Amino acid sequence: MADQYAHSGEDKRPTEIPVIRWEEPPEGPVLVLLDQTRLPAEEVELVCTDAPALVEAIRSLAVRGAPLLGIAGAYGVALAAARGFDVEDAAQAIEGARPTAVNLSVGVRRAEAAYRAALTTTGDPTAAATAALAAARALHQEDAEASARMAAHGLALLGELLPGGGHRILTHCNSGSLVSGGEGTAFAVALAAHRQGELRRLWVDETRPLLQGARLTAYEAARHGMAYTLLTDNAAGSLFASGEVDAVLIGADRIAADGSVANKVGSYPLAVLARYHHVPFIVVAPVTTVDPGTPDGASIEVEQRPGFEVTEITAPQVQVTGAGGGIPVAPLGTQAYNPAFDVTPPELVTAIVTEEGAVSPVTAEALAELCARSRRVTI
Repeated sequence: MADQYAHSGEDKRPTEIPVIRWEEPPEGPVLVLLDQTRLPAEEVELVCTDAPALVEAIRSLAVRGAPLLGIAGAYGVALAAARGFDVEDAAQAIEGARPTAVNLSVGVRRAEAAYRAALTTTGDPTAAATAALAAARALHQEDAEASARMAAHGLALLGELLPGGGHRILTHCNSGSLVSGGEGTAFAVALAAHRQGELRRLWVDETRPLLQGARLTAYEAARHGMAYTLLTDNAAGSLFASGEVDAVLIGADRIAADGSVANKVGSYPLAVLARYHHVPFIVVAPVTTVDPGTPDGASIEVEQRPGFEVTEITAPQVQVTGAGGGIPVAPLGTQAYNPAFDVTPPELVTAIVTEEGAVSPVTAEALAELCARSRRVTI
């Protein structure tokens, strides 16, 4: 079990390269992404000149995480508009790249709506493209601000549930600045606890099959000097049984109207373990992740990913031989079950923390009020 202890020194950003940025070189505007499939071995950027390139980056998980997907989707629409491509076609392609993550469609629709409104008003495609870019930049800034507010609300909730500090937090997948315009969602709460001297240990689930916990969350925790320990997903039960977990913090890719939470596969078993061991299970996500149009967990479309992600192991800078670009670990022809997400019912969720505050207990009525309050604040 890899064990990393906190060290003194400056609290560094997880990467010196922005996770996403818009640039306008002489040959035309581009969207530049930090390629998260190459981390932690190296920091490499991808340059997207059109919507198909962005769609491929999203599907390959070069860019990922619910809030960041929303930002990327908005910029993708702006990119299509700025380069004179069909905006409607681009929007549809980007929106369909990852169906479970509702933030992606929220970002796409926001930029597309800005584009259409400006085009209707002015009749000028250049002005419409400018409006789409402004919408994307506004969403980017709003997400950074939401991240800070989620961290504050989450830290306050931890103080209420676990007075005295010394928190031992278990997290799953990756929910830091690599998925956000700011410092993230669930990880941002743990980071706030670390900065307050209240984080005793961050338990990092490896998050199979693509190891976002091992590759990305551990990477971010190390860069921030946090005390963290990496574990395989199937070791989590042992931690709970030993009394080593005070709270579970995860992000979300879609929250249904009834409070059902879709997040990286492996989250639901943690919720079951947490309930059995009387440990708070806390979801941290922006209000845009709540989808009133999805009534319940059964209505959430769960993305099914290629089987080779399970039958092969892929690691940066490792020679590969498998059909999917990885090292085979199962017999040729093995079928694999590989849902990208699972769904946790609301009765297993202690609280949902958003930039507008926390909901606990999690009910459809409380979520509806939260969303209504958020709309009033926005207006």
